[in-house]
Amino acid sequence: MKLFRNNYSFFAVLALLFLNACQSESESRVEELPFFDEASFTPQWLSSDSDSLINFHTIPGFSLVNQEGDTITEQSLDGKIYVANFFFTSCPGICPQMSDNMGMLQEAFMDDDEVMLVSHSVTPDRDTVEKLAGYANKRGIKSKKWNLLTGDRKQIYALGRNAYFIEENMGIEKTVDDFLHTENFVLIDKNKHIRGIYNGLNKTSVNQLIADIKTLKAEV
Repeated sequence: MKLFRNNYSFFAVLALLFLNACQSESESRVEELPFFDEASFTPQWLSSDSDSLINFHTIPGFSLVNQEGDTITEQSLDGKIYVANFFFTSCPGICPQMSDNMGMLQEAFMDDDEVMLVSHSVTPDRDTVEKLAGYANKRGIKSKKWNLLTGDRKQIYALGRNAYFIEENMGIEKTVDDFLHTENFVLIDKNKHIRGIYNGLNKTSVNQLIADIKTLKAEV
């Protein structure tokens, strides 16, 4: 009888851990997400109506072209929650997996007009509109939900490093000649503030991103 109780307790603990794990993938970790304003991604816990946000870091203006040949600017994302990442179509390493996981986001929010996805090419000289269109067709990427962007290399790299802080900050000064390559996804709110960074190769992290997007949608 004692052995039975011990086994029962063991399986009860396992069941509780399983339920907590499931909950962590479907619910946000917090009721409100922090804000971020620099490359160390130190969280700033501010209310969404705080005066501190008046001059807080935001994603600046840009003008790039998507897989349909349409010009996409920061105004195209006004009033949208969006996820940004950086990739290139000929990448044989992490990019296919990143695209698969961005595909999870596309599926989760396909019918939600508030949420967009934005992938910037880090080899824009090679990733022409035609190349991006072929990549989108091959991977089932829908332009109404997910923009693949190409354009001026300096602008894209400045956005990645100075606006999204997409690359791990090692304290090393980099130029446009230093290749930009990262697995990170960055979550941007409707006011173009950074609200989270996620490992785009990790499905658990992407599930957390889905939950955090839902938290942002509920934010007043």
